[in-house]
Amino acid sequence: MAPQDRPQFLQDGVIPRLPQTSPDDQANRLLIENVHPSDWKPPQPSGRYNLVVIGAGTAGLVTAAGAAGLGAKVALIERDLMGGDCLNVGCVPSKGIISAARMVLHQRRSGSFGVKTSQDGPIDFPAVMQRMRTLRAEISHNDSAMRFQKLGVDVYFGQAQFVASQTIQVNGTRLNFKKAVIATGARAAVPAIPGLNEVSYLTNESVFSLTQLPHRLGVVGSGPIGCELAQAFSLLGSQVTLLGRSPHVLPKEDQDASALVARALQRDGITLQNGISDLKVESGDPIQLSWSEDGESKQANVDQLLIATGRRPNVEGLNLEAVGVDYNDKEVKVNNRLQTTNKNIFAAGDVCSPYQFTHAADFMARAVIQNALFLGRKRWTDLIIPWCTYTSPEVAHVGLSEHQANEQGRAIDTYIQHFSEIDRSILEEETEGFVKVHVKKGTDKILGATIVAPSAGEMISEISLAMTHGLGLGKIGSTIHPYPTQTEAIRKLGDQYNRTRLTPFVKALFHRWLAWSR
Repeated sequence: MAPQDRPQFLQDGVIPRLPQTSPDDQANRLLIENVHPSDWKPPQPSGRYNLVVIGAGTAGLVTAAGAAGLGAKVALIERDLMGGDCLNVGCVPSKGIISAARMVLHQRRSGSFGVKTSQDGPIDFPAVMQRMRTLRAEISHNDSAMRFQKLGVDVYFGQAQFVASQTIQVNGTRLNFKKAVIATGARAAVPAIPGLNEVSYLTNESVFSLTQLPHRLGVVGSGPIGCELAQAFSLLGSQVTLLGRSPHVLPKEDQDASALVARALQRDGITLQNGISDLKVESGDPIQLSWSEDGESKQANVDQLLIATGRRPNVEGLNLEAVGVDYNDKEVKVNNRLQTTNKNIFAAGDVCSPYQFTHAADFMARAVIQNALFLGRKRWTDLIIPWCTYTSPEVAHVGLSEHQANEQGRAIDTYIQHFSEIDRSILEEETEGFVKVHVKKGTDKILGATIVAPSAGEMISEISLAMTHGLGLGKIGSTIHPYPTQTEAIRKLGDQYNRTRLTPFVKALFHRWLAWSR
């Protein structure tokens, strides 16, 4: 790829900044000791590796551990912090903060249960962040360099660079391999907003290093990350303005689900600004934001700004051009077996996947092990991948949406069960939400589902299991669920389907039989 043909995000050749691990406290020192120890002594390579894995996020760790466990000689290279985004600047820290924010929400609701709680004053935001850092450090042992060394993986820290089709270099050491896996993940994509480079803004790489609560927080981006963090910071005490280009929050989700989340965000004090255009940032104290919405000029002042507008692949410095691996500013190109345009090099996880979730990276890695080491034919597009946005309420989804089914011309039947008709939800005062399941028209074959509920992420797995193993909605209806639980909503959808089988003809037969047998 000639320099002029390289994606704009690589033109300057700048390697992105390391994930931030401030403040310098005991928790973060333990984290670093586990996932990028300063005194790490790299191994001396001997012979060719079956597999060299670049990137120690979820996809890389699962690939390396799984391959080594099967007897392969494996090298794992990490430039920054083992554990990748999930451990350091993604799933783990965000859910640590969200869990604290949900305590605030529970406390606010306690009065309607007849439970009086004492008010201990303002929320201790530094303590919330300290708790998150402490728990993250405890979890980091699972992704540590020492643990993977004990699993039989050769761990190297440094910038990996391909120098030949089956050779890679790290810190001057050359590693020969039969197969390699690019699992370098992705990072926050920062849009070209006028004035943005003049202010100190936050992304997911830096927001978890805060030790003081922003009084006024602007969040640009109304997708999952933007919505989750906007709600969490609002519940913890920030005045939050959430700005998005789409007319709806969570634009990729079911519109009914999006509307429920929007109401919840407003309930929790967030100022929603949807369908905006011409966003501009002006530096100062405070930071001044201005934009257009429905032809009207609007503005807001914020003390800090969080950018949550998408992701781009980490491919800088790998020298992919030298080994014929094709990529763009969205992804490394792979076929259905996760093989790149170089037959000896595979990719897995956020660097190549439209499904940028930890669990998707995990199962893509399992496919890579089969395909790279054992001549497998595992197709990653055959994976049934659920996902969840951890707002309150949560939104979980798997398979086709109604919109996608219509786009593809697939005839469907849709069954909906509202939690306002579920006893446990009534008792918990959690009646806003629903389970919506799409099936192939005239059958009970499940094509997709959306759940909006406080524990939607836990509930979606029942439907994912059914889809993975070909169990229809009728089978779910005939499965006994404990009473009272919110999962009863899923069983009732099975009942809805089974009632459709009682056609007038069948009903007439039953009537005759019962009349005869009296």
